Amino acid sequence: MTKDVIALTSKMPDPWAVLAGLLSGGPDKLVGTRGEGAVIQLCDPEGRPLVSVEAPLLVSVEGEAERLLGATAPPVPYWWTEARATTGVAEAEALAGTFATRLASLVGGSAWPPDAAGSLAVVETDGVSVAPEPAAAQPAIDVLTERVAVVIQDRPVVAMTAWLSDAFRAAAEAGLGLQVVSPAGTTLSPAIRDALGGWPSRWIVQDERDGYYDGLTGAVLRWQDGMFAPVASPDATEDDPRTPVAATFQEVHDTGERQLALTFRMVHPADDRLVLGGGLETVWRELTGAPPAGWGTSEPATLPWSPRRLTDVAHERAPEPTWFVVVGNRDRPAIATVRITRTEAGVEEHVTLAFGYGSGSGSGSGSGSGEELPLDALPSAAEALATRHHLQSMLVQVRKARRDVAVPPRFEGPGVPLAFVLGAEEVRTMPGDRARRTPLAEQPVTLGPRTRPALYYPLPGDPSDLSGWQEYERLMRHLKGA
Repeated sequence: MTKDVIALTSKMPDPWAVLAGLLSGGPDKLVGTRGEGAVIQLCDPEGRPLVSVEAPLLVSVEGEAERLLGATAPPVPYWWTEARATTGVAEAEALAGTFATRLASLVGGSAWPPDAAGSLAVVETDGVSVAPEPAAAQPAIDVLTERVAVVIQDRPVVAMTAWLSDAFRAAAEAGLGLQVVSPAGTTLSPAIRDALGGWPSRWIVQDERDGYYDGLTGAVLRWQDGMFAPVASPDATEDDPRTPVAATFQEVHDTGERQLALTFRMVHPADDRLVLGGGLETVWRELTGAPPAGWGTSEPATLPWSPRRLTDVAHERAPEPTWFVVVGNRDRPAIATVRITRTEAGVEEHVTLAFGYGSGSGSGSGSGSGEELPLDALPSAAEALATRHHLQSMLVQVRKARRDVAVPPRFEGPGVPLAFVLGAEEVRTMPGDRARRTPLAEQPVTLGPRTRPALYYPLPGDPSDLSGWQEYERLMRHLKGA
């Protein structure tokens, strides 16, 4: 049975419905709170949590339950209520299931996953107790050592939920890595990929053949010295510490699906009239013909797209940095992460964005599903960013990757650069005519006014040919004066 159980309901769970769910363990079960009352917990006789229930989320973005759970949700807006059971305690898992079942039964809806739905009867928990603190002190953390915090996620998609965001924050404050363990067949939300980039943080996938492996690198792992770490090959040396790669990770199946990936950075003057998110919306409209569907500070994205509301949240949190996730609709799967920081240069917006296309996509004309990559729209999107949104730089790539933009636990291959864009201010400050005269076969295209232009550098973009990276590296060395 899963550790996480979610109630998807058409109405907001009222206090009486929540109380009925909390009585799943009987009237004598202790109830505690965390996070200034945002989390309610059913506890053992020592006050340690068996089940932690987060405050319900109002989801106003279509497709999030399908994207993250593979479930059918009520029409938007609907309520998403998560209950997390303490790992390794069967009674706690039954409690979470019964809580969600009672909630869905009383206010109308369903419990996910379907097999976690329990009966409405009280779950017998007499004599049940859980591990002492500190492991039980953080609801999302299942194992805590001196080196890492380990979170077990038995979900179709490991996403940056509020639970997991809290675990990342708690681990960082304690100076620990975060290791997320999931079963075979699980995918990773791109919103988490960058957060797991620093050692010893990892996405760990259970595997029948190799035990455990890193879902992003394929390295075979074992639990050693208080964390999951790579296994050394028999022929490894200090100079060449080879690590075996899991066989499952190497099973590559080219479905013909593609992703168009963009990474860009904007630096805005600090101004009370500044509205953030405009650059992202501009690119989204140029490449898809529509704005983003929704956004949030965690997954699921709960709010309809609104640059003004996004700006208000960033302003309230300033001078601390703010992180957002932005999602597309069912017709064009897409996801972006946005990081807002205040620096001496102004307000910086760093965006990582990916659009998914089906097997009929290509660099020129579509076939099959007819999903053609909008390559002709890239220069106009870049020009809009450069002239209206203080673009500093942008890299565009095409990747052999899934249309649903989820990250599978197997090798997908690197993206291949299609284009690089240098903002007008960066072109202006570069000495001489270095930015305009490059060693590339194809010279840059001028964007915006000639008196203060940005430059668009076309690059080879064939996913089967890595020469695009060689050209990109040559360009970077040239622009840096190397």
